[in-house]
Parts: sequence; C-alpha cells; structure tokens
Amino acid sequence: MFSFEHFSIAPLQLGAMLLAMTLLGGGASPETWAQGGAHQNAPSAGPITVDDFERYDAGEPPDQWVRVNSETEVRSAEQAIGDGEEFTVVEQDGDQFVRLYTQGEYIRFSQRTGKEFEWNLNTHPRLAWRWRALELPEGASEKGTNDTGGAVYVTFGKDWLGRPRSIKYTYSSSLPVGTVVSFGSLTVIVANSAVESHQGAWQSVQRDVASDYRQVFGEKPPRRPVSITISGDSDSTNGVSKVDIDDIRLLPAQ
Repeated sequence: MFSFEHFSIAPLQLGAMLLAMTLLGGGASPETWAQGGAHQNAPSAGPITVDDFERYDAGEPPDQWVRVNSETEVRSAEQAIGDGEEFTVVEQDGDQFVRLYTQGEYIRFSQRTGKEFEWNLNTHPRLAWRWRALELPEGASEKGTNDTGGAVYVTFGKDWLGRPRSIKYTYSSSLPVGTVVSFGSLTVIVANSAVESHQGAWQSVQRDVASDYRQVFGEKPPRRPVSITISGDSDSTNGVSKVDIDDIRLLPAQ
C-alpha cells in the first residue's frame, strides 16, 4: 500500500493542474478525445508502442509530441521550444531517444488519446518506459520546489469538484523511490531517484496505471486516459535538468 503525504495546493502545483485542465479541453471526457482521432493504434493483445523515437530525424524535435497551451492553442515542439530548453531526438549507438533539457525553465509535451495515439486501460493497464538522468536540479524536492529533472504524467478525467486528475511519475533529485505526495487531484509518485545512485544509467520503469489510480483516488479508473505528457523542470531552483526518455509502451495486464 502507498504511504501518502498530503499537501495543500501551492502555486508551484498550479502548472500541473493547468496542464491537465487544458488537455481536458474545457470538460471533454476521455471518451470524447478518443472519438475521431487522427491516429489510432490498431487493437492488440500485446504491447503497444506509443513512441520509440525511431521514426524521427536525429537532431530534430519529435513532431508527434505537442505543447497544449489552451483548448484552442496546440503548438508543435519546434514552435514551443525557447531559450534554455531542448526537446530533441538524439541518436547514440544505433538507438534513438528524446532528450529533455532545461536551464531554469519548465517544458512539457503531450500525446493525446484519440489524437496522436490510442489507449484503453481495460486491455492495457500498464505503462512502461526507459529513462536516464544526466543532470538533475540540485536541491529540488517534489514536496517543496516541485522541480523534477524528468517526469511522465498520465492525465484522466475530472473529479466531482471538476478538478482534473493526474498521476505524475518522477525522477527525483532527493526523495526515495516509492515516495507518494498527494496534492488533491494531482498525485506524485517517485519512480526513480538520484538517492539510489543510478544517475547516468538507463533505468526501466513499469507502472500499473489502473492499479495506481485505484489506490490514489479510491475508485475504478476511466477506460481511456486523456494523455501522456513528458516533462523537464528546473525553473524553481533555477538549475539544470537533462533527462533522456525512450521506449514508451502500453502493456497488457500480467
């Protein structure tokens, strides 16, 4: 079972809340997102690749990931990247992955269910990815400054108060793996940590998202999440984050 620490919503958490509200598109349900999508994965009993970053040109942003600023404003990675930020496909030893770099900045890019990919939690309740932390913002903590070198968000529908629900899996600078911090409708789960001295090495993560949702929100999850978002964050500490992410996949139940 998780051991929760509850906190009031601080200004530093509002970014995640606004991200989720924006992706929900003014009240659209996950089922609405899933209808009429431009790209949908074919039904599969096996693993489904969301992105392995092999289809892009090295040195360029992955164009299937978008920055959702508002219900009507969706920007490509190329348009959204600013000074002190990098969101670029890197090739190394025959493999391609995406690199998220920030210097005193915060970046996030999403794929939306029913738009860039399809996800049915009933058939594929687990989410897997690989990542490595090359640099993490010094002194960052999910309990305080909220900076995290890398994070993978899953955003769902809204609770009875109309607040969007999200689970944020982080690569922490300072908190041990398994730490869970609750900010109401946003729950942070530390999936990897510099505390465990694996910084710089590739780490594989698998999360049973459906199970995590039931444990943190106390009810059955919606059939379709709204989106997957990957982010890098060092704006509160004014530090540097550099994290590589690869092989984002949806997995069937074990």
